[in-house]
Amino acid sequence: MADGASLEARLCSEQYGSGAARGCCAAVDGSLQWEAWGWRWWGFSGAFTAKPEGPDGGGEGAPATASAPLSRLLALFLPQGFPDSVSPDYLPYQLWDSVQAFASSLSGSLATHAVLLGLGVGDAKASVSAATATWLVKDSTGMLGRIIFAWWKGSKLDCNAKHWRLFADILNDVAMFLEIMAPVYPICFTMIVCISNLAKCIVSVAGGATRAALTMHQARRNNMADVSAKDSSQETLVNLAGLLVSLLMLPLVSGCPSFSLGCFFLFTALHIYANYRAVRALVIETLNEGRLWLVLKHFLQRGEVLGPTSANRMEPLWTGFWPSVSLSLGVPLHRLISSVSELQQLVEGHQEPYLLRWNQSQNQVQVVLSQMAGPETVLRAATHGLVLGALRRDGPLPRELEELRNRVQAGLAKESWVIVRETHHVLDKLFPKFLKGLQDAGWKTEKHQLEVDEWRATWLLSPEKKFL
Repeated sequence: MADGASLEARLCSEQYGSGAARGCCAAVDGSLQWEAWGWRWWGFSGAFTAKPEGPDGGGEGAPATASAPLSRLLALFLPQGFPDSVSPDYLPYQLWDSVQAFASSLSGSLATHAVLLGLGVGDAKASVSAATATWLVKDSTGMLGRIIFAWWKGSKLDCNAKHWRLFADILNDVAMFLEIMAPVYPICFTMIVCISNLAKCIVSVAGGATRAALTMHQARRNNMADVSAKDSSQETLVNLAGLLVSLLMLPLVSGCPSFSLGCFFLFTALHIYANYRAVRALVIETLNEGRLWLVLKHFLQRGEVLGPTSANRMEPLWTGFWPSVSLSLGVPLHRLISSVSELQQLVEGHQEPYLLRWNQSQNQVQVVLSQMAGPETVLRAATHGLVLGALRRDGPLPRELEELRNRVQAGLAKESWVIVRETHHVLDKLFPKFLKGLQDAGWKTEKHQLEVDEWRATWLLSPEKKFL
């Protein structure tokens, strides 16, 4: 562009995604003269200059770059508008997810080799009908397991996507280990491969459901289908690479079972490590019970609200590391009361659209939600239940809660409904500050990933009752 033209004011400008904008000035002959593209890709500093692709000096999609073939190749595997169209944790998660998929592909090749060996492939004495029967029994067991697991845990997979994602991959490794060991015990071969296929079908349900939940988290421009499709393309490419490596590896290990088992353990270790790093890279901005407990505990102890990055980094990924209180949201009203007096006792002092009962001996909190309860009401109810659980734990608490904890631990407050009513008053002061802190820290409070049942109820409402 001429020096004189560059000094003139820009008439307009354009940019693609997060790339640097290019301006447009009026040329001497009255035409539009566009600047050369300057585009940053994946956060690399420096611009890549390009020549115009069309007669107007611009392309139809992304601007052309000096590495146009690489850009087109990346477009095959990355969502349109990357990186702005996905969450910030997309790239580290996908990189580690690709590593685990590659390791799993190699382990799967060894397991498939072992199963075919156990079925009698290559053995002239093997019966085709027996192998077919074993295969049918194996598949039937897996199908039944898939249906039962989806019914049993389907509603919980969204709430704890990280945990179930890690669980699914570890269970997949266990299933492949069983397949490798099955030929060693020919008498129990059918039973072992049935158990293995049952585990793999559970993996299929848990892995597919959590992948959908993570896709919803990563898609930021109403582009779930594109993110999911590109994830499938990435997985296909990785599996193709694993297939090619397996073709070279299997002839080397087929005659040496110990070497094959050693390779399997090596790939399994890589698979588990890559899965852990992938799940740990996720930064989910919605609250489930585990993340809510971490943030609330920090708030009660220090008066500060943890941001999504810090809370996700601290979130435990293994089962068993949960708040000591057993929290149930959306329980039926008939489970909590059996008489009019119990209903009156439960409603008294409640100005929020939920009713809460606390069983001190079992440290169990059950919450009945009103028909009018919204996401913030559910969040407050969960916070209320976790605060009650904190009264039975050690650690610093605000002065009002410290007094209540002393009464609970001293056995002076035997009537749980009295403590529930008093914690309502404490939360009237604490929860607005907590909610404001969550929003300022970057948490999405308009939705949540708390496990809530579908039961709703109505009761005689106080005229001062609030709705959130």
